Amino acid sequence: MRKGMIGTITALFIVSASLVHAQQTPPGAGNKPESERLNPSEFKMLTDIRVGVIRAALQLTPEQEKLWPAVEEAIRARAETRYRRLTSLGEAMGQWRDIDPVQFYRTRAEVLTDRAAGLKKLADAWQPLYQSLSPDQKMRLRLVTVHAIEGLRAAVENRRMEIDDGEDVEFLVPMP
Repeated sequence: MRKGMIGTITALFIVSASLVHAQQTPPGAGNKPESERLNPSEFKMLTDIRVGVIRAALQLTPEQEKLWPAVEEAIRARAETRYRRLTSLGEAMGQWRDIDPVQFYRTRAEVLTDRAAGLKKLADAWQPLYQSLSPDQKMRLRLVTVHAIEGLRAAVENRRMEIDDGEDVEFLVPMP
C-alpha cells in the first residue's frame, strides 16, 4: 500500500512539475505574447492538479474530509488572485517606461497587503485540518510543500535570469 501511494505521489509530482515548467518563461524570452500565457481554463486546470496532488498525498480520513472544503476554497482563492495579479502584471510590463515610481510603490504595498491577507486566510483554513493529521500525513504534506517551494525557487531563479539576460535598461523597477 505504501509503495502504491508513493508511486501515485511521484507520478503526480512529475505531472505537476512538467506543467509548472511549461508555464515558466524561458530565459531571454522577455514578454510573452498573449497567446503564450496560460488562459483562465489552463490556470484552473493547473490549480485542480495542485489541489489533487495535495489531497492524494494526504489520504484524508472521513472525519478529516469534513475539514477539507475550507482548505480547498482558500487554495483556489489564492490561485485566482495570483492569476489576476499575473495577468495585470503582464499587461503592465509593456508600459514600464511610463511608470510613476511613487504610485508603483503604493500599488506594490497594496498588492503585498492583499497577498498577506490571502496567506493568512489559507493558514486559518489549514489550521484545523493540520491539527487532525497523523504524523505520516504531516510528513507527506511537508514533502508536497518542499516540492512546491523548490518549484517556486526555480521560477524565481528563471525570472532573475530573464532580467539579467534582458535588454539594457536605464531604470529597473522591482516587479510586483
